[in-house]
Amino acid sequence: MKQLVSILLLCCCFPAFSQQTVTTGAERTAVYLPLLKDKRVGMLVNQTSILGPSHLVDSLLESGVNIVKIFSPEHGFRGQADAGEKLGNSTDPATGLPIVSLYGKHRQADSADLADVDILVFDLQDVGTRFYTYISSLQELMESAAAFNKPLLVLDRPNPNGHYVDGPVLDTAFRSFVGMQPIPTVHGMTVGEYAQMLNGEGWLKGGVQCLLTVITCENYDHNTLYSLPVKPSPNLPNMRSIYLYPSTCLFEGTAFSLGRGTSKPFQVYGHPSLPKRLFSFTPRSMPGAKTPVLMDQTCYGYDLSAPAQKTVRQIDLDYVINAYKLFPDKSKFFNAFFNKLAGNSTLQAQIRAGQSAAAIRKSWAPGLQAFKEIRKKYLLYKDFQ
Repeated sequence: MKQLVSILLLCCCFPAFSQQTVTTGAERTAVYLPLLKDKRVGMLVNQTSILGPSHLVDSLLESGVNIVKIFSPEHGFRGQADAGEKLGNSTDPATGLPIVSLYGKHRQADSADLADVDILVFDLQDVGTRFYTYISSLQELMESAAAFNKPLLVLDRPNPNGHYVDGPVLDTAFRSFVGMQPIPTVHGMTVGEYAQMLNGEGWLKGGVQCLLTVITCENYDHNTLYSLPVKPSPNLPNMRSIYLYPSTCLFEGTAFSLGRGTSKPFQVYGHPSLPKRLFSFTPRSMPGAKTPVLMDQTCYGYDLSAPAQKTVRQIDLDYVINAYKLFPDKSKFFNAFFNKLAGNSTLQAQIRAGQSAAAIRKSWAPGLQAFKEIRKKYLLYKDFQ
């Protein structure tokens, strides 16, 4: 199938970190509603798929769009499930629509799922990191769309971490659902741009190409400071957590708590064995974190939560390096998940060897430069300065 990409773009230039009002792809109904007319529509959406004050599904149903099926990613359609929690198929009580979970064993829509679907719509709010699984769900939906000859409409949304590119590029020997392609930890692309890259680089399974249409945002570029109106997942409750996420998510691959089960997930880190003079917190069972790491144990460590809106322009390796130095039993610091998050085995070895953050960052430079050259081909918005 030949690639077809429809780019609907209003070119705008803004100074660094513009805060002008952004119009998301979902809000540009006049552009894409004609593409859905008289079609049976399947939608990969969740709680971030909003159109003004309403959920996109509700708004489109009111507009007469024939939505026949909802597909849901990690955390589910309403966004309440824990990270990694496996959800089965269900029915949305508000609309009566069937919900097909595409997270767990059944990650790709099959012929039965798509038999009554004419066109697919993807609208999820990403946060711009390789290990945030919405872009993995995007890839697998594109592969299903290509396999069963279904056009795919991506309603683009801004990337809140779209103002920089950083981290090691994934070694494909470490592919997993938290890292499927050779991109850095922070890729600096919207989902629409990334969908173009998946198509254009031949990264879909078997080198297939999806019949792709991207509805771009207006008044957005990669210098835009964009605050999310809805939390993208249960443990990213505010912009500070989203800015810290590329750095602190590495603690998922260690013995440490990163604050799941507290009011500051991804904004604190600690362990019971660290010095008791440090900041303390205790993870508890709560919605979105039913069994957090080190539950009910007092942890000692660091609070990174203030200032709440401070932006970040690079991954901070000092957090995990500092934690490793303080941890008494070095042999138990890392777990098997760390290399999947890092996208290689090199980062763990570098930390164990006592390399500085600056030395480690220098080792990323060749891969980052090569990726940036590829990335340029697929940008739909003015790049960051």
